Amino acid sequence: MALFCISGGTIYDPTNNLDGVVRDLWIQDGRIIAAPSDPSVKADKTLDATGYVIMPGGVDMHCHIAGPKVNTARKMMPEEKRTAPMITRTKTTRSGTTGSVPSTFATGYLYAGLGYTTAFDAAIPPLMARHTHEEFDDTPIIDKGFYVLMGNNHYIMRQLEKNEPERLKAYIAWLLNSTKGYAAKIVNPGGVEVWKSGGGNSHGLDQPVDHFNVTARQIISGVANATNELGLPHPVHIHCNDLGMPGNWATTLETMKALEGRRGHLTHIQFHSYGGNKDAQETFRSEVPQLVEYVNSHQNVTVDVGQVMFGNTASMTGDGPLGYFLHKVYGRKWFSSDTEMESGCGIVPITYKDKSLVHSLQWAIGLEWYLLINDPWRVAMSTDHPNGGSFLAYPEIIALLMSRTKRDEVLARVPAGLRARCTLPDLSREYTLNEIAIITRAAPARMLGLKNKGHLGPGADADITIYQPNIDIQRMFELPRYVVRAGVIVVDNGEIKESLNGKLFHVAPDYDLAALPDIKEWFENNYSIQFNNYPVGDEYLHEHEVVPMRG
Repeated sequence: MALFCISGGTIYDPTNNLDGVVRDLWIQDGRIIAAPSDPSVKADKTLDATGYVIMPGGVDMHCHIAGPKVNTARKMMPEEKRTAPMITRTKTTRSGTTGSVPSTFATGYLYAGLGYTTAFDAAIPPLMARHTHEEFDDTPIIDKGFYVLMGNNHYIMRQLEKNEPERLKAYIAWLLNSTKGYAAKIVNPGGVEVWKSGGGNSHGLDQPVDHFNVTARQIISGVANATNELGLPHPVHIHCNDLGMPGNWATTLETMKALEGRRGHLTHIQFHSYGGNKDAQETFRSEVPQLVEYVNSHQNVTVDVGQVMFGNTASMTGDGPLGYFLHKVYGRKWFSSDTEMESGCGIVPITYKDKSLVHSLQWAIGLEWYLLINDPWRVAMSTDHPNGGSFLAYPEIIALLMSRTKRDEVLARVPAGLRARCTLPDLSREYTLNEIAIITRAAPARMLGLKNKGHLGPGADADITIYQPNIDIQRMFELPRYVVRAGVIVVDNGEIKESLNGKLFHVAPDYDLAALPDIKEWFENNYSIQFNNYPVGDEYLHEHEVVPMRG
């Protein structure tokens, strides 16, 4: 019941319309509370934040930080583990490796060190849920959740083929309950199944999936409808078809239209905004203005960016055919995995080079999205960690958004041909601190339906980042002065002071068992594992919180 007061800080809390307001924050039992009405009430502990900038803890709504795919990527890059900085064991921390795919302990410490207190893994096959929970249990400090892969699931495609929407809805609800997942994720809907069954891919939205009389358009529409009817706090999370391919902007636009007004979130939108001809690399260009015009005028669509940053990283995706494509492009080692009747995976180490016109355009296209979208509440910061770059690049991205001069410095060293292929050189917009607080905190929390995250009003989780103002914006966001998680100071001037266990967010939508009389038999006839005890169960989880359905 101890009272903790953070006094005198300059608060940026867009959810509560605080744009640089000096105000005290009061904390009790891990939550923000209203300031005591009795002036004689004194805090048990006070932190003087006079002159500091205060924001809610950061929320990363799309990253890849747990599960078998992440473990495989770690194993594929041993040379990086030998050269990247190590986190050494202390009385507070465990040891860990960093690099583009940090180890579990390092992931929690590094996120906290940036002022991020919540992160969601974006692509977990149901079969791998237990593994993911075990890795989450080894990822300290941050709260987390994951999205369950559904876009190439045989049972889902069969129900769409049979036009049985109630059974489809019940199955999606059962999957989320059984895995303790948070949202429905579809990746290259239908295309991964085509790859697994014959080595091809699905292009556009209307090509029938091999062995299933369904199309990507039907998968998108059907899953979007089911998730909306279930009232999930976060809508269907979509990785579009044709990722990374010149000319894919048309597929992306059709995907937005396929939602037919239903809520939907398009992820790592930068990778889906390309013009040109796939057979003529020299035609590669940005088509962000056409796509952002649609998003600006359709309130049902939200996006995160998937910003590309120059340097070494790993492509890690549930899009199996994309992994093979990148392997052929880069000539690097390659891993591909099929997850029985559910999904696939492709992993390739890659390097983004500022002397490459294509890579430079990818960098520019991500920034175009931030700078051209009218409403910052509709866009969330992401690098699709580690696909576009590490989450550790967020401070540099913030600096690029807040300073046209910094963008111009990069534009001066990339290939000159970029200027004719995108609008970035003509964009003068510079983000404010309030807008940065929106795209890194308030907006992703709102998109996820997390009412206690991303803001500092009464009832919110006491997740707080305190920055020392600095003319060097990148440096300011790289090294918060303090980070508070659930009312406890976990970072003090870059040093981990407390290593708490974060909680898991998941949903528990209602479903009708009577609608699924054959589900156990179907699983046992089609999967190599037995599903008698498939639901994860509380014994596999650390502290967890069920997020209420909408309405």
